Amino acid sequence: PAGGTLTLDIDFLSQLPRVVERTGWWGDFNLVAQWFPKIGVLELAGERGASAPRWNVHEFHFNSEFYADFGLYDVRLTVPSDYTVGAVGKRQGPPETANGKSTYHYVQGDVHDFAWVAAKGYKTLDGTWQGPGSPKVDVRVIYPEEYAASAAPVLKATTDSLTYFSNSLGAYPYQTVTAVVPPYNASEAGGMEYPTFFTADGYAKVEPGTLTQYALDFVTIHEFGHGYFYGILASNEFEEPMLDEGMNEYWDDRMLRARGQDIVAASGWTKRLGIAPTIPPFVLERMIAGLRQPPDPLGANAWNRLSSSSYGTVYARTATAMHDLEERLGKPVLERAMHEYYRRWRFRHPSVADLRATLAEVSGKPQAVDAIFDQYVYGTAQIDDRVASIDTAEVLPLAGSTLKDGKRSELDGDALDKQADKQRKDWDHAHPDAKPGSGPFPWHSTITVRRDGAPVPQLLRVKFADGSHEDVRWNDGRRWARFDFTRPAKAVSAALDPEQKILLDTNKLNDSRTTMADGSASRRWSADAASLLQVFYALMGSL
Repeated sequence: PAGGTLTLDIDFLSQLPRVVERTGWWGDFNLVAQWFPKIGVLELAGERGASAPRWNVHEFHFNSEFYADFGLYDVRLTVPSDYTVGAVGKRQGPPETANGKSTYHYVQGDVHDFAWVAAKGYKTLDGTWQGPGSPKVDVRVIYPEEYAASAAPVLKATTDSLTYFSNSLGAYPYQTVTAVVPPYNASEAGGMEYPTFFTADGYAKVEPGTLTQYALDFVTIHEFGHGYFYGILASNEFEEPMLDEGMNEYWDDRMLRARGQDIVAASGWTKRLGIAPTIPPFVLERMIAGLRQPPDPLGANAWNRLSSSSYGTVYARTATAMHDLEERLGKPVLERAMHEYYRRWRFRHPSVADLRATLAEVSGKPQAVDAIFDQYVYGTAQIDDRVASIDTAEVLPLAGSTLKDGKRSELDGDALDKQADKQRKDWDHAHPDAKPGSGPFPWHSTITVRRDGAPVPQLLRVKFADGSHEDVRWNDGRRWARFDFTRPAKAVSAALDPEQKILLDTNKLNDSRTTMADGSASRRWSADAASLLQVFYALMGSL
C-alpha cells in the first residue's frame, strides 16, 4: 500500500570471469563489480521529465554503464586473511579473523552501486583530505609492487581532485575514496568508476612532465570525477550519456587546464633531445571529437547510434561544446551555473533538459545556451568558417582636372604614374626603416570570409604592415562577408577566432591567411626531422 514497505530477499550466484570489461580475476587479483542483481530506478515526479513516479529499467547496453538508484549498502566480505581488501564506503572497525579468513564490514549510504577488490600481497598508501563542507576524507591507494611508482602520483591526483571538484562543483559528501591500481595482466580492470571507489592505470616508471605522467593523472582525475557526475548526480547514462561521460570529460579538462598541465607528446630520449611538443587538453579533445558531420546528436542515447565510434565521440565532443559555451558565457558564470546544477540535482537524477535550464537561468543568457544545445546537443551541426581571400591595393590620386592657386591643370595617367613614383622615392628616403606595405599613399584592403557550417559569433583580427591591427565582429547568419579597411598600410594577415575560443570549428587551419608565405613552421619541423635522422645515422655508424 501507499506508504508501506517491501523487503526483497534475493538469492544469487556470481562467477567472476578472467578480467574482461572492467571486472574479474587474474591470479590472486579479484576486482568484483557488476556482481549482484540491480533493482530498477524509481524516478520521482520532477526527475527526468517524470510527472509521477515511474520505473526506469534497462537491460545492459554495451556502450554504457548501469543506471541505478540510491540506497544504503551494508556488506560483509569474507576473504583469505593474507589478501588486501578495498571497497565502496567506510570500513567498520578491524576485520574479524578466524581459520585463515577475515571478514570485512563496509557501510555506505547515498550511493547506487557497490564494488570491491581483494588481492594477495598488495600494498596500500594512505592519505587524508579536508575541505569546506566536507567530512574528513580517508584516501587510500591499493597497488601491486610492480606499479609502486604509480601509487604516490595516484594519491596526489586524487587529493587534488577532491579539492578542485569540491571547490568548483560542490562539497564531497563521503568519508572515503579508494583508488585501485590493477596489475599488468589485468589492465582491463583499470579506468572504471564506482561510488567512493575507482580503478586507475599503472606504470612501472612515472617520470614527471612526460606523457606517462599525463596519462596517469588524466585517468585518475577522470575516474574520480565520475564520482560526481555518475555517482552523486546519478545521471542516466543509458539514455543521456553526455551527462556523465561528456560532462565529466569536460570538468576533467578544466582541472588539467587549471593545473597548467598540458600533454607532453614525448618522453624519454625524444624529450631530452628537445623534440617535445605540448598540446593543451581541450585542443586534444577537439582533435578526436569527430566534429565533421557527426552522425548522432550529443543528447542521443547510448545504444541507438551509428557505431561504437559515434558513442565514443560523446566524451570529447561534449567537452569541446561545453568549452565553447564557457567561452560565450565566461568562466565564472559557467562555474556558478554548474554549482547550482550540482546543488539542485545531487542525489537525484537530472536530465539534459535540466542541465540546459540551469545554465540558461543562472547565466542570464538563454540564447547563448540554446545555440549550443540546439545545434550540438539536440542536433548534428558543424562549424567551418574560413578566411577566403585578402585583396589589397594602393589608393592613388585619380587622373583628371585639378585646380591649384587659381590655375587648372590636367593630370593624365602617365603624369600620375610619374608623380606617384616620385612620392614613393621621397617617402622611402624619409623613412628608411619603414616596413614593406606602407608608403605615402593609403591602402585599401578587402578581407573575404566564408561560412560552410552553422553560424557562430566570430572575431576577425586583421593585421597591417605597420604592425597595427583591427578587430571586427562577424555575428550574423550570412554565408559570406567582406570587410573593407582603408589605412596607411596594407593588410598582411587575417584570422578568425585569433584567441582560439571556438574549438568546435572543424578546420582551424583555414581560419587564418597571410599575403606572404611563411615557411618557418616547415623549416622548424624539417630541421627537427633532419636532427633526428642525424642522431639515428650516427648511432648506426657507431655500431
